[in-house]
Amino acid sequence: MYQALYRKYRPQTFDDVVGQKPVTETLKTQLRTGKLSHAYLFTGTRGTGKTSCAKILAKAVNCLDLQDGNPCGRCAACRAIDSGSCMDVLEIDAASNNGVDQVRALRDDAIYSPSEVRKRVYIVDEVHMLSMAAFNALLKIIEEPPPHLMFILATTELHKVPATILSRCQRFSFRRLTQEDIAARLNFIAYQEQIDLEPEACRLLARLADGALRDGVSLLDQCASAASGAVTAELVYGALGLAGEKRTAQLMESVANHDAKTALELFSGLYAGGKDIAAMLDELTALSRDLLILKTAPKSGLTMLSGVATDQEALGLLNRFTPAELLRITTVLQETAAGFVKSANRRVDAELCILRLCDPSLDLDARSLNARLSRVEDQLASGQVTVRTAAPASREPEDDDRPPMPDDDDAPPVFEEAPPVPRVEEAPSGFWADFVARVKPELSNRYKGFFAVGGPVNPQLAAGILTLVADTGFVLKQIDTPAVLEPATRIASALLGQPMKVRCTLKGKTNPMTGGKDPLQDLLAFGKQHEDIVTIREK
Repeated sequence: MYQALYRKYRPQTFDDVVGQKPVTETLKTQLRTGKLSHAYLFTGTRGTGKTSCAKILAKAVNCLDLQDGNPCGRCAACRAIDSGSCMDVLEIDAASNNGVDQVRALRDDAIYSPSEVRKRVYIVDEVHMLSMAAFNALLKIIEEPPPHLMFILATTELHKVPATILSRCQRFSFRRLTQEDIAARLNFIAYQEQIDLEPEACRLLARLADGALRDGVSLLDQCASAASGAVTAELVYGALGLAGEKRTAQLMESVANHDAKTALELFSGLYAGGKDIAAMLDELTALSRDLLILKTAPKSGLTMLSGVATDQEALGLLNRFTPAELLRITTVLQETAAGFVKSANRRVDAELCILRLCDPSLDLDARSLNARLSRVEDQLASGQVTVRTAAPASREPEDDDRPPMPDDDDAPPVFEEAPPVPRVEEAPSGFWADFVARVKPELSNRYKGFFAVGGPVNPQLAAGILTLVADTGFVLKQIDTPAVLEPATRIASALLGQPMKVRCTLKGKTNPMTGGKDPLQDLLAFGKQHEDIVTIREK
């Protein structure tokens, strides 16, 4: 029967353990000198060798022919422990045996001397899952155990273990494995199993393992079973449902260009190809994190990259973002991924996230405003954007004998007369008919009826402004909307050959030049009213 690779290649001696030399050397020294503790606590992330070292230590303390601190693997005790037939070495899962009754039963059995080997060893995995009552029941026997008893506790969450237990154990911390250590072990397993593993695929699997060797070996097992030939990086991406380095870099490039259309097309293609949405956002998060690290530490940051993109791709994107923008992108991605737990539609959430990343103006929080301001500041500092100031207006020489104005900071300001308002011109001949013919196909049925030659809406043209004059307030309320103004602006600019602005007004009530109330008409109305008052007084 086929055996999983992570079980088949589980370390059998301390020398086989990868990446935990400080721990293994200390344990080997204790075994050689006989200075063993009665209780050990192994802590660290998953897949780093805690349970494997616990089993090796259980064999070593009972081995009849110890080899420089390593169990021989050939004596009766080693073979019995390896096969699981030794009743004196017990492995207990605290996640399913976390009650006080199970611990009391363990404590009652632990007082008896071993029947097959020299020491009775209890390996308690995930010990942090025990209840507080179970910890209290375990405390006394760990504090004063019989000479034939040894406890080896393993946990991934050290902060959940009570201090009373910690103080009675020798603690060994297992570190995360480096990508180089994982890649070396994967190459060894691939050679033993005759798997054609390409270097790029090996590097990718080592990165995806995230410091856990067991995860890396499991991923290799999965990809090797899906491959008919060599295990390539593309096969790894396809087997694990990942977007890949190039696609992730292209998505980030679209975010840098504020190109939401391209970003959504890339996302749609990846989604249709069966890529996992959460995995895609994780890759984007890792890439934005790498860019932020490179922005903060340009020299030493290269050694801290997660490898989700090549060094060249990361350096190519580096100058496209400011640190504030990268911080905002990373935060938005993390918030979206955290909301997947309660999400009704992950695809919609991811698409909204991409839109927010491409267009920071959609968010009005302080983080988004800071990102936009930081981009402007960066452009000003680099000279990409310059601020143009108007040149001072030249003054004509004066013919009178008035003294010149003093040229100092205390001089009163000089106000110049505003330029005259351009007069309203009539639209070119045939303009309105062409405008109506082109704008109606782009409007919904709700607005088409208002646009016709001689209809309820008529044009007025003035110095780059096209005013749509409505006959009634109802018509004005209907057409004064972006659904009408946006296509009207585009078509008017195309017909007149210059950039145009389009506004709406009510007939006889507003000034087509300003789109607001006409001050001249108000003045004339006030004069007429004043004339009526004078006439009444004279009578």
